[in-house]
Amino acid sequence: MTQPRFKERYQNELHAALKEKFSFKNDLEVPKLDKIVISMSPGRDAVVDRKAVENTAKDLALIAGQKPVITKAKKSNASFKVREGMDMGCKVTLRGERMYEFLDRFVTIALPRVRDFRGINGKSFDGRGNYAMGLKEHIVFPEIEYDKVDKIRGMDVIICTTAANDEQAKELLRGFEMPFKN
Repeated sequence: MTQPRFKERYQNELHAALKEKFSFKNDLEVPKLDKIVISMSPGRDAVVDRKAVENTAKDLALIAGQKPVITKAKKSNASFKVREGMDMGCKVTLRGERMYEFLDRFVTIALPRVRDFRGINGKSFDGRGNYAMGLKEHIVFPEIEYDKVDKIRGMDVIICTTAANDEQAKELLRGFEMPFKN
């Protein structure tokens, strides 16, 4: 079985380039991808319709290629008609080969299909080298068949790296062709 394209790129080109640019002495200091967390929620539909969370989980499973974990409400909230323990959304944590394959599809296929796309915000780092972004429509992924979708939902994608700071993480993601705005 062949390695994912982005994993090969990291091992053959990016690792050495990052080590040289930031003058790391040890190979383990060089930043790398740790995991990608994708989460989706049907929002208010989860309270009204129990199948909404199941449909959201099916869509997320198609996108990630892995079965999602159903997330539950931690506290009751009477104003939103939410009870503690109620199914509210789903999430997937990708590591290893699946993580690199998802990032490849995300950067090369999904992001260019976003309507009015002009690049992603370069300031959405958390200070520790992790990048978070949201998508308004999950139908930008080719795995999702538009005709079979009951409702268009948004999703959050969090890319976790081992970088010590945002500058190193941004350089790592640039190496994976992340289209940052200038």
